Amino acid sequence: MAALPQVKYTGKIREIKFGKPGSEVVVGGETAYNFYSFEGKMPHAPVLALQVLDIEPEEWAAEAIEPFKDAVKDPVAWAKKCAEVYKADAVCLWLTGTDPNGKNLSADHAAEVAKKVADAINLPLIVWGVSNDEKNTETLKAICEACEGKNLVIGPVTEHNYKQVGAAAIAYKHVVAANTPIDINLAKQLNILLENLGVPNDRVLIDPTTGGVGYGLEYCYSIMERIRQAALTQNDDKLQYPIINNIAEEVWKTKEAKLPNGEDPKLGDAAVRGVNLEVITAISSLQAGSDVLILRHPRSLEHIRKYLGEIMAPTDLDSMKVDLSLIAEAAKPAAAAPQPAAAPKAEKPAPKVAAAPKPAEKVEAPAKAVPPKPKVVPMKEAPTAATEEGELELTEEEVQALREMVAMFRAVKNMFGGLAKLIQNPPR
Repeated sequence: MAALPQVKYTGKIREIKFGKPGSEVVVGGETAYNFYSFEGKMPHAPVLALQVLDIEPEEWAAEAIEPFKDAVKDPVAWAKKCAEVYKADAVCLWLTGTDPNGKNLSADHAAEVAKKVADAINLPLIVWGVSNDEKNTETLKAICEACEGKNLVIGPVTEHNYKQVGAAAIAYKHVVAANTPIDINLAKQLNILLENLGVPNDRVLIDPTTGGVGYGLEYCYSIMERIRQAALTQNDDKLQYPIINNIAEEVWKTKEAKLPNGEDPKLGDAAVRGVNLEVITAISSLQAGSDVLILRHPRSLEHIRKYLGEIMAPTDLDSMKVDLSLIAEAAKPAAAAPQPAAAPKAEKPAPKVAAAPKPAEKVEAPAKAVPPKPKVVPMKEAPTAATEEGELELTEEEVQALREMVAMFRAVKNMFGGLAKLIQNPPR
């Protein structure tokens, strides 16, 4: 019976559990590419987290603030709304207030806010720093200690602060999000460094860095694909970790997402535009191998959850309605071309021999020259098969083409012969 060709996977993504007792989620465990349930298993659905800030946002698009307008001044109330109203799988606390280029709030402030949020919700908590390794080192260490036993995801952990933050994560039992700048070799290298440091291999997520659609998503997608290919088909155990993508900030900081209505009519409604940009980026990341998505808008979460509900359904050939008869037909060897029936030997006509060409005579050129039909070199009658003498029929054009090929090969041979002599006897 015909069957669809299938990829043979030799690796498996590790299962990572995070969240305080009673609210844990598990990600990873794939034995095939995401959603390829006809080739392997994807035992856990991707986790969808909504973003919360430690301070009131100042430069967010109005459409992104609208769902949380009554809670943006209180991180705890904001996190509760994400959990209770919008039913997120997790909450991501972004410590934007600690940015040295902004308010530069202290590590103690960040630890206090993180602990309050973790205690207030019955969801896993992801804590995300800013684009400053030195400040993140101080802040994330304080949070690891303040939230001991809550099994947070701490990030971004980079090659510049992995020793300090990694050691704190080991001591206080948290999961690290290992961040590298869109490069598979750097991602693998950081995982090795964390392993050598002593971070257990069930407490690491890969953060390959994410670009929004139109802002580098294609390159990010290809790197994520290569990470998954190496992990699953090459059994590279240094890359067999779930992937986390912080999509929220990358999408909503773009000018297209922040541009209000009326500025450019061609871009359409601002509320729909921003959500669409986030959803497209998120679904692309899921297809490339993502296990955890950090989102900003609740409507984006709603769209993606509906998508996951449909695509995570078990898939087999029957549900895919694949017509296997087409595969069977394609697998059949091509039928041989019919051979002309052989005539009885008694009636076999004598071979035709072309008459010798007559000497050219001077004639007046016709008004319109008609190209002559190709003449056939004297051969047997069969146009495609070998004759009894082992000869083939060729037109004059084909014979001329063969002559030109021979001449070309001779010219090449002479050229290389001349080069060889020049090398052996260089000019003085």
